[in-house]
This record gives sequence, structure tokens and C-alpha cells, in this order.
Amino acid sequence: MHYNIRNIISLNKKSYPLYKFFYNEIKRSIINYRISQNQKLPPSRVLSKDLEISRTTALKIYDLLLFEGLIYSKKGSGYYVGYKQAINEVKDDKNNFSYPKLSKKSNLFKKYRYLSTDNFSKTSIAFRPGLPPLDVFPINKWKNISNRYWSLSNPTDLSYAPSEGLEQLRINISNYLKIYRNIRCNYNQIVITSGSLHSLYLSSNAILDSGDKIGMENPTFPRAYNLFKSLKAKVIPCGIDKEGIIIKDLNDKVKFIYTTPSNQYPLGVRMSLNRRIEILNWISNNNSLIIEDDYDHEFSNLINPIPSLYSLDNEDRVIYLGTFNKLLHPSLRIGYMIVPKFMLESVKSIYEQSSRFVPSSTQEILSTFIEKDYLNKHIRNVLETASERKKAFISSTKETLLIDKKENNGLHLIAKFKNKRNDLKVFKSLIKENVVAYPLSNYYITKKKENGLVMGYSSVNIKVLKEKTEIINQILKQDI
Repeated sequence: MHYNIRNIISLNKKSYPLYKFFYNEIKRSIINYRISQNQKLPPSRVLSKDLEISRTTALKIYDLLLFEGLIYSKKGSGYYVGYKQAINEVKDDKNNFSYPKLSKKSNLFKKYRYLSTDNFSKTSIAFRPGLPPLDVFPINKWKNISNRYWSLSNPTDLSYAPSEGLEQLRINISNYLKIYRNIRCNYNQIVITSGSLHSLYLSSNAILDSGDKIGMENPTFPRAYNLFKSLKAKVIPCGIDKEGIIIKDLNDKVKFIYTTPSNQYPLGVRMSLNRRIEILNWISNNNSLIIEDDYDHEFSNLINPIPSLYSLDNEDRVIYLGTFNKLLHPSLRIGYMIVPKFMLESVKSIYEQSSRFVPSSTQEILSTFIEKDYLNKHIRNVLETASERKKAFISSTKETLLIDKKENNGLHLIAKFKNKRNDLKVFKSLIKENVVAYPLSNYYITKKKENGLVMGYSSVNIKVLKEKTEIINQILKQDI
């Protein structure tokens, strides 16, 4: 795609001779970085038409720019900006201008921005938590559905869509939840989002005022904690025991409790039925709510399933969160939540006045993917693949890591060190080798922390898994 020269040159101010005027204007734009390094320039035919000059004059302009080394040509491709001093040169942004103060809210979001522990490079997906087996995703099935959708589309399909999501997808999700999670809900209460964090943003903005208290598991999902703090919530940490969140740690009323009962993130404890009843009684007695983040139900609550908090709730006090980003792949960007009736319109209003809607095409394709039973087949494939890789991972790291096989039934696990280690130092050593393992200490929201590694194990095949676990073993056998 070539640069539009008309963006930088006004034909109303041109002077003669024309070739000199236009040459100086383009030269000035290159030197002042208005046209970036390696940017393709328009062919001489297009340049002559845009500037209303002859083809000969256009070629003369390019010849002069070539002579000065400001541009270069590629045979059969055209002319490109090649101002050598511009390479890796950054303009000094310092100036004496004054600007309005940014909002206190934006400063809070910046303060609590989650500093990602890796750069999300495609070369380092082992062993990042939250990734399913990406190599088993049925790309061809998805592509076939996508091709058919676009072949049958008409212009009206390219217009806006309702914020809550397409009706057919919400109906299909409602049916899916009934079959696979034993959850019965009215599809009109389902809101389609881009993922769990988006759902949290919408629901917490609908509930929280500055200074409101909330309860959170400790350790917890760091991005959720940072979001709540950015919204000026006062977070009360609740410990975790073998039955899940310790509700007795709440010594005051809270607006809501954020919990991950199917597979506590990151410790992997599954909340007992008794504890679920206890927490529901507590919120009923204290006029509170629950945000139930059921992020990987299929991988952690399939055997001897325990009913969700949403299913056990008789007072419409549970906001239920789910996501397809961990079932299928993170780049999909589709999640959903079941919203209590009393706050549904508020959530939709915030949605409509912010991010609007998830792309309709992606919703349509996912809806068909569910209808054709491809999702069910994929989940079974993922479960089988993940089980095989988990065994291989535990076997390959048994000399250097301690892993409780009874816990962590989802797509991540907690690894403890056999020798005393600083998990942050171990993380830094591993990331240099393109191995991702998040420090467990980063997940705690109190001063008291535990060392360990939060690790996904299913995203890479057995061959890569063994190569990467060998790196882990080598590093942990060294003195860090």
C-alpha cells in the first residue's frame, strides 16, 4: 500500500518550476518523518495524476530523491523511503506545551496496570498458564464455516449489532450450558463479551462506587485485582483452604465476592458443596452478590461435578462468567456472562456506550461451530490431549519440581521447588530461554506470599514439552 502524497502537499500553494516545488515538499516530509522509513511511495503514473503533473516531471522528482539517497527503488516493486538517518532515530518528544491533567481514574488504571511477566511472544508459549492445546484446534472446520458465512453474507450483515450479542449465539450458549454445565438460564440474561476480563469490567462498573468493599480469594487472578483497585474498590483478601474460599475472613459487609469455585485460580482447589452453600447464605444475609468466574469448567469439574454457585442460587445474586478463549484459543476473544435481571439494563447501557459489541462475523461462526457439535468434539479432544501432556510434564520434571497430582485439574498446575528458590529469579532465568512460568508470589494480594511456579502444560506437543522441561531441569539444578 503506497503513501498518499496528497496528504502532505497542497496543490493550491504550488510554485514553479513544478518539479523543484514538489521535490522539496516530499524531501521535507521525509526528513521531518512525516513519511516513515521504508514506506512505499506511489508509482510515477499515480504521482503524476495526484499532483497534476506530467509523467516526465514525476520521474524527475524521483530521480532527484534517489540521487540524494532519500529514497530507493526495488525492481518490479517501486520506490520506498530510504532516509538513512531516520533509521532507529526517535524524535525528541520534549516540549514546553502544557496539557490538561489526566483523570484520577486513568492514573489509577495506569498505577494498577498488570505488568505482564512476559512479552507474549509466539516463540514462548510453553508453559504459559491459560493456553489450551493450540495445535489441536480444528482450523479447517472453523475456516469452512467462515468461508460459508462470508459467501452467503449480504451488506446488512456488515452493520452494527446489539451489544448483548446475537440472539442465536445466546440461545446456543444457553443450550450448551444446560447440557455440559447443568446450568439453566434464560438466554436473554446472557451478554456476549470479549472475555472474562471484559465481563468483569462491565459488571464491576455496574456495581461499584468508589470506596466500596469487595471480597477476593488470596491468591487470586492479578488482572481482576488490578481492575477492582483501579475502580477504587477496597479489597478484603480471603484465604483458601481445602474447601475453597474462607468466607469467615470477611469481617465486614462487601458489595460482592469474586471467586473461581470450579478451579481456584491459581491454587486449583475445587470449592466443596458445603462451602458453596455457606457462601450463598452469607451473601443472602448480607445483601451482597457473587461474581462466579467459571473460566475452565470443562477441564476441572467434569468428573463428579459440583453444581455451580449460579445453579444453587435462588435469589438471582450470582453473576456467572464463562469464556471460549480458554476452550478454543485466546485470539478468538469471545466470552459471556449471565447477568441478574435487576442489573441487566445497567450492564447493557455501559456496554453500548463503550466497546459496543463483539464482531458479528465471529459470533455467527462460533454459533454454527456449536450447532454442528464441533465444540463438543473439540473439548473431548482437548481433554484427551491435555491429560497426556500433563502426565508427560509431571514425569519430565519430577527431579526438580514438586507437583500435587490431586489438585490443579484444569489447564494449569502449581509447581513447588525441591530446594529453596526465589520464584521471580527462576522466572527471569526461564524467560531468557523462551520458557514461561509465572511466579506464584505475584498472585498474592497480601504481604505474606508463597514461592512456586504457575504453569500451563498443554499448549505444546510432547516433543516440544520434553525439550522445554529439560531447560527447566537444567536451570533448577544450577544455583540461581
